[in-house]
Amino acid sequence: MPQSILIIDPESDFLEWAERHLSTSAVSVFTAMNAEEGLKKFVAEKPDLVIAEFHLKPVNGLELLKRLRQTDPNAMVVLSTGFPPTNAVIEAMKLGAFDFLRKETLPYDLRPVVESALKSREALMSQETAPAEPTFDLGDSVMIGRSQAMQSVFKIIGRVSRSEAAVMITGESGCGKEVVARAIQRYSLRATKPFVAINCAAIPESLLESELFGHEKGSFTGATAMRMGRFEQCDGGTLFLDEIGEMPMHVQTKILRVLQEGEFSRVGGNETLRTDVRIIAATNRNLEKEVEIGRFREDLFYRLNVVRVHLPPLRERPEDIPLLSRFFLDRLAKKKNNPRLRFAEDAYALMESYNWPGNVRELENTIQRATVLASTDVLTGRDIPLGLGIAPRPENETASPALTHESAIQHLLDAAVSLSEAPVTWIELLLAQEALRREGGNAMNAARLLAVKPAAFKKLLGE
Repeated sequence: MPQSILIIDPESDFLEWAERHLSTSAVSVFTAMNAEEGLKKFVAEKPDLVIAEFHLKPVNGLELLKRLRQTDPNAMVVLSTGFPPTNAVIEAMKLGAFDFLRKETLPYDLRPVVESALKSREALMSQETAPAEPTFDLGDSVMIGRSQAMQSVFKIIGRVSRSEAAVMITGESGCGKEVVARAIQRYSLRATKPFVAINCAAIPESLLESELFGHEKGSFTGATAMRMGRFEQCDGGTLFLDEIGEMPMHVQTKILRVLQEGEFSRVGGNETLRTDVRIIAATNRNLEKEVEIGRFREDLFYRLNVVRVHLPPLRERPEDIPLLSRFFLDRLAKKKNNPRLRFAEDAYALMESYNWPGNVRELENTIQRATVLASTDVLTGRDIPLGLGIAPRPENETASPALTHESAIQHLLDAAVSLSEAPVTWIELLLAQEALRREGGNAMNAARLLAVKPAAFKKLLGE
């Protein structure tokens, strides 16, 4: 389909050069020497792309951009000038400019930018005549999928919801294990009772037992009052234990007792308390292997693994990506009270071809970034910022949980120290204790893990 470009610039030499440079059998070029003439030609010719000088009269390029976008909210506009002011570049992109180029780079940059803009315009125009996309009214649920794998998951959720059996949810990080747990609870006989989620990997080992079972006053330093644990708070409801493979052995023993007898005691207490809680556990680890090497109790594994629900990674169900993408787009529009955006076909093709190492969570974050940076109401492939959250890795290469954890410790320590001039001692202490546990009590290795000197590490421990 033939396309057209309108070039607005006060220099006739530039107009002649640009017209020769961009005209082809499939692309026609119109020119204007001021903003008013350019606006008239824009209305009359309806070009696919406008290239305008920033320093125009009687109005500058920013004002021209505003008027063009008022006439056509999806107008493709590229501004250029010799030395564009920083605030002008920012304002132009905020107003929806496709790009802002320095004029000295035009011999090299103009054609690639024009080709990209025209391609985006073509995708946008093709979407104008496409059938309307479905809208969703599913609350906060993202239990969406037409793939055979997800249909099987939905069936298991329906069956297990009728029972009180413990459930083990497995799958890579970001697949939506908590969403599945909430769906099981929502359709169960405990739907009106509390649902409590605990990430076992996010709570330091020294605090996890107290978090789950509570503690008595004076049971340890800082325990200034009695505190109820999650098992008491969740009585009659559902407790979701995420990343259960990270749970220390002594806490596993108490969890087993609750599953077997429905009984537990608070930390530092002698009173035996009873609770009626359904446990749903989740992990991205191979717990069978953890049992073999002695890092997870075999009897607890079998107690938790009554029903197994496995969530496939997003890369194995690309047919679900368009459905999930539209759902996230609709939800963002409702949450922000913004006009609803749409996807062009090349955006779907791009997303379906990507590996999604961060799974559904990465897809949601990508859609959110795309809506923030969008300059039209149709998101094309150019608008989808892939790979910004998690670096892809080869499929045959497994992630190292220890390395990920160590990196997280370092980032947390940096953040803790930078919060104020005074050190955040409680965060530092927890990180130091965790590093020491990771290194099997070797203080030298723990200090190296946190990238601090041994003397500084001793200070973190309060020695």
